[in-house]
Amino acid sequence: MDELSKARAEINDIDAKIASLFEKRMQAVEKVIAYKLEHDMAIFDAKREQEVIAKNINKVGSRYQPYYAQYLQMMMDISKKYQQKIMEEK
Repeated sequence: MDELSKARAEINDIDAKIASLFEKRMQAVEKVIAYKLEHDMAIFDAKREQEVIAKNINKVGSRYQPYYAQYLQMMMDISKKYQQKIMEEK
């Protein structure tokens, strides 16, 4: 197996782990949705989003931090879309 194939195999393995963690994250989001519905709360919380990024940004090397911040923001955007969809159905 050449280096490119090895790197791609490693990425495939990581992607499978990310998929599993994504499902767990979305299941936790469902709990957040239930709480927000019960307490008549808004989906978007800018302060919370800033806190999530600030708290997690240092968990990666400095060269990856701007990209990780984007990754976190994309996950939160997906979460908000999912929350909106669920709330509209209720």
